[in-house]
Amino acid sequence: MHILGHLSVEEFLRDYWQQKPVLIRNAWPDFEPLLSSSELAGLSLEEEIESRLVEEDGKDGPWSIRTGPFTEDDYRALPESKWTLLVQAVDHWIPEAADILEHFRFLPSWRIDDLMISYAVDGGSVGPHYDQYDVFLLQAEGQREWRIGQMCNDDSPILKGPKIRVLEQFDESERWTLNPGDMLYLPPQLAHYGIAQGECMTYSIGFRAPSQAELAQAAMDDILASASEDQRYTDAGIRPTQTPGLIDQDAIARLHALLTAALNDDERLQQVLGKLMTEAKYPEQLPEPRDDASWQEVNDELDAYPQWRRSEFARFAYSQQENQCSFFALGHSWNLPLSDLALVAYLADNSQYEGDTLKELASGATAQSLLVNLWQRHMLYSPETELGD
Repeated sequence: MHILGHLSVEEFLRDYWQQKPVLIRNAWPDFEPLLSSSELAGLSLEEEIESRLVEEDGKDGPWSIRTGPFTEDDYRALPESKWTLLVQAVDHWIPEAADILEHFRFLPSWRIDDLMISYAVDGGSVGPHYDQYDVFLLQAEGQREWRIGQMCNDDSPILKGPKIRVLEQFDESERWTLNPGDMLYLPPQLAHYGIAQGECMTYSIGFRAPSQAELAQAAMDDILASASEDQRYTDAGIRPTQTPGLIDQDAIARLHALLTAALNDDERLQQVLGKLMTEAKYPEQLPEPRDDASWQEVNDELDAYPQWRRSEFARFAYSQQENQCSFFALGHSWNLPLSDLALVAYLADNSQYEGDTLKELASGATAQSLLVNLWQRHMLYSPETELGD
């Protein structure tokens, strides 16, 4: 299904992606919510599920926030208006929610973070704010008014007091009311303010956008892991100096060359990005791996169950080099011969698989070893079996 309405993918990427907002009316015709409000609240009672409650007029002041797990008593004590429940990463727990993300695969899937669902009573909001990442806001139920403001940055004033980041100043430029099936795209750093008009539910598809600091840390960790004590700052050919305490431009140029040489390696950067962007959102919740398994065991499973899925907590990506390919999953990497590229691409470009196709593409030992690894770590499963058996 095409979810960009009147826009083609090419028009959306050219004119809007990471540039300006766009409202797409009836992006998802006849959209049916996956969960009722009570079922969503039920998820927030679970300890392993990340959830938050935001009250505009809370007991501890304006825009108060509490984190779950919650109890039924928490909900009974809430006021009649101006509160919001946010449940993060619903796609980790409900396969049908993960399937919604499939409609956004015109963008790199390794950039997608999660699907968050928010339920709000009349007037419910999390205040005027901005995010550091792109987001699609799909109206699932009821109506929400969205007000669009200015572009923001780290210098934008934030209200002092609330534990959530609420903008001190909001310069409204546009205002839209979304109905079920409508979708609003917002680029990073754009101020926005959503207010429930009666009870409503919104699905937020957010994207991963690692900061320069995170990327630099990941790259330096990789460099340090393989660095040799012999690789040092050198200054052969240096000229006599009359200013021995001065760090001159020649010294800076030598340092720049040393650091650039470490980073000027496309394969290394592919590894850094692949591992970083496939890290688990909740690593502490990953299931314990199965005991050692053989290809025969996995082969028997593929024979027994024709339909397979990527586990909802798993993230896959791949890269191709001149003489090999790499597969990334949950922060790990596997370097494989180019003969395995078809399997690697099939795994990373899709989230549902045919058992026969997996067997056909895993004809060699390295490909079979990869599938065994993924099965052992519960990253692949058949819906006909229970995950984690």
